[in-house]
Amino acid sequence: MENNVTMSNELRDIPASKFEFVQSNEVLHDKVLETKPVGYFKGAFKRFCKNKGAIVASCVILVLVLFALIAPICTPYSVSFTDDLYRGTLPKATVFAKTSFWDGCESVTVGEQEYIKLRAMGEETGHYAIKDQKVERTDDGLYRFRRDTYHKNGMVYINLLPDEYEKLQQYQNETGIQVIYPTVREKDRPESQNDKGDANYYYRTKRASGGVTQIVLDADGNVIPVYRDYPAANPSDNYHSLRIEGDGFDKNGVTYQYAYAAVKGNSYEVRVNYYEYFIYNHTYVLKDGIKKPSFLFGTTNMGQDILTCLASGARFSFIFAIAVAIVNMIVGAIYGSIEGFYGGKIDLVMERVSDILSAVPSMIVITLFKYYLRGSSDILVLFFSFFLTGWIGMAGTTRMQFYRFKNQEYVLAARTLGAKDRRLMFKHIFPNAIGTLVTSCALVIPSMIYSEVNLTYLGIINLSAGSEITSVGTLIAAGQSAFTTAPFIVLFPTVFLTLLMLSFNLFGNGLRDAFNPSLRGSEG
Repeated sequence: MENNVTMSNELRDIPASKFEFVQSNEVLHDKVLETKPVGYFKGAFKRFCKNKGAIVASCVILVLVLFALIAPICTPYSVSFTDDLYRGTLPKATVFAKTSFWDGCESVTVGEQEYIKLRAMGEETGHYAIKDQKVERTDDGLYRFRRDTYHKNGMVYINLLPDEYEKLQQYQNETGIQVIYPTVREKDRPESQNDKGDANYYYRTKRASGGVTQIVLDADGNVIPVYRDYPAANPSDNYHSLRIEGDGFDKNGVTYQYAYAAVKGNSYEVRVNYYEYFIYNHTYVLKDGIKKPSFLFGTTNMGQDILTCLASGARFSFIFAIAVAIVNMIVGAIYGSIEGFYGGKIDLVMERVSDILSAVPSMIVITLFKYYLRGSSDILVLFFSFFLTGWIGMAGTTRMQFYRFKNQEYVLAARTLGAKDRRLMFKHIFPNAIGTLVTSCALVIPSMIYSEVNLTYLGIINLSAGSEITSVGTLIAAGQSAFTTAPFIVLFPTVFLTLLMLSFNLFGNGLRDAFNPSLRGSEG
């Protein structure tokens, strides 16, 4: 008590000059709030941005979409591109060419005969299938090295018409690149039927026990070429282009030359280096933009470029799923709005129709459409199959939202003021269902992509037949048979599908939380 009295006395002793009016001769008013109102979508966006998982998923989806849109434009290959001799070719990136990763090479351990064959291929053409000629010999006499899958084909025999033969020689003369190499007589080729058509045997061989082809070496351990030759004064191959080193030699006082072709009826059988022939065919004949064989993701067991097929399949999946989802959302929203707004008998009848359609198994729907739409595109079959029952979920969601909001006070007030049913439905009630519909649509898209991949994987739907369209499921199915020998064929499509499904699920969950009305105001 004494303390309070003392403090009062001290306050009385404060001089009046130290007191100052806060406002003098002014009227006080309430201050205007400086904060701005947060709209529904703006608040939803703020809540969505706080979900780190959804943001990361959005970035991944964006990358996948950009890959699907841009990759088919950037690559020179097309879905219809195939090459039998480049089946299962390993992925190759130029930046990793000097490393042992992503260099298009495979680690192999082979016997002596296979090693000599690969070594001789490089000695003849300069295109070495043994990378950097680095070979390690094991204790049991085997050879371990990295084999270049782009050069392991070596030489092949092909038949050319006279004008094609002339054009190939013209290309050699213009570029100075050797494509055609001396041919070998039938009698000098390996006796084994499995090796007789192998153009890499340009040297002497013999048939060993068990019918196996064995390479004959000279005293220095080198192969002995058995090129076909003829007197230079009497040519038989109509060849007037580049010749390999050592061509043109004396035999019994007569100048001989190697033969670079053998006449086969109306065509010429020539022996070419396939790597260089591939470049010639695409740059000089087809002129399709392909400069050399190089596949960033490798090739399928059909010789297709995996990067092109994956990007094209992803683009189709995105476009198809989004288109079907939008159509289903529009139809489902209209159907569900009518059900939920009017209710009663109208709702009862329309709901029974939905129940009947949803009870039909999707596989039966697809089978029936595929049967009755024979001759039509499988894309049309997929669209009708997904559309027949796909809108039912959207309709159910919209119906529930209408039942939830149609008896709210603001709706009754609008009805009292004379608003028509159409205005009540789509102006006052439907906007409250947009968030839920958008979320449902985002979750439906990966579901449709997954269903489409399953159908193409099982072979029920074939998108690749006679078209420039393929599917991720088709790639996975194609790589299944080569899983042990070429796992990369399955790797890239499955990684894409996994990232897609996980990202869309996280993205959909983020949208669901962002558009949740109960969280409005929690964005801070």
